[in-house]
Amino acid sequence: MSHPTPVAKRHGDRKAAVGNVGRPPVAWAVPGILFFAVFAIVPLAIAVYLSFCEWDGLDSPTLTGLDNWTRLFKDSEFGQAAWLSLLLTTISWVFQTPVALLLGVWAAGRQRSRAFLSAVFFIPLLLSTTAIAMLFHALLDPNFGVIQTIGPWLGIDPNVMGSSTGALLVVAFVGGWQFMPFHTLIYQGGARQIPEVLYQAASIDGAGMVRQFFHITLPQLRHTMTTSSVLMIVGSLTYFDTVLIMTKGGPGTDTTILPYLMYRTGFQTYDLGYAAAIATALVVVATSISLIMVRLSGFGSMRSTREGM
Repeated sequence: MSHPTPVAKRHGDRKAAVGNVGRPPVAWAVPGILFFAVFAIVPLAIAVYLSFCEWDGLDSPTLTGLDNWTRLFKDSEFGQAAWLSLLLTTISWVFQTPVALLLGVWAAGRQRSRAFLSAVFFIPLLLSTTAIAMLFHALLDPNFGVIQTIGPWLGIDPNVMGSSTGALLVVAFVGGWQFMPFHTLIYQGGARQIPEVLYQAASIDGAGMVRQFFHITLPQLRHTMTTSSVLMIVGSLTYFDTVLIMTKGGPGTDTTILPYLMYRTGFQTYDLGYAAAIATALVVVATSISLIMVRLSGFGSMRSTREGM
C-alpha cells in the first residue's frame, strides 16, 4: 500500500484549505446595504409616492390617485422628451463604444508612450461636468467662440447650437468627451485579463492582429462590453447639467430630454407631483433597458473562476 509523498500531501492540504474558504459573512455587506437604502431606496420610494400626489413643494402633498400617470401617457411633450432621451442614448452608445473599446485595447498594451498618453486622455474624466459644459458653450458661441473662426474651414455652421440636430449631437459629443475615458478604463482592465497564451497560439497559426482582435479580443470582452453599455445607457438617460448649461432644452424643445423636462416641471412650474411621475418613469425605463441587456447578453449567468477564494 503506497503512501502519499510529503509534496502531494501538502498540495492536497492546500486544495482542501482553499476549498474550505467560503464567502465573507453577510455582516460585511451591511454598511453598503444601509448606504444604498438611505440614499437610493428611500428617495425612490418617496418619488413613487409623490407621483400619486399633487404637490407644489410648499403645502402638504395631496393624493390624487392615477391623475399624474394618466396625464403622463397623454402628454405629447413627455413623448417627445422620451424619444429624444432614447435618441441621445443611442447616439452616445454608437459614438462612445467603438472608440472606448479600441482605446482600451490599445492602452492595455506595452507601448512606450502608452502610460503618458493614457494619463493625458483620462484628464477630462477628472473635470467637473459643469466646467466642461461651460467650456464647450464658450467655444461654440457663434459670436465670440472659436467655432466662428474654425467652423467655416471645417464646413461647420458656426451656429451649430442653433439647429436641432446640431444641438443634440453637441450634447452627445460633450458627454462622450468627458466619460469616454471611464469606459476606456473598463475595456483596458478587461483586455488585460485575456490570457496571453491565446494570442501566442493565434500567432503560431498565422492569425494577424485584425483576426486576433475579432476572434479573440472581442469575444473575450463580451461581458465587459455589457457592463460598459449598461453604465453608458443609464448615464446617457440621466444627462442633465450638460443640457441645462449648453442648450436649456433648446432650440425650442429640441433637446428637452426627460431629466430636463423633470427639472423644468418641478422647479420652474412647481408641479412636483407630475415631476415625480416623470422621474419614476425614467427609472423604470433605465432599469428595464439594463435588465434586458443583461438578460440577452448572458451576463447574469457569468461566474468567476475565483469565486470564494
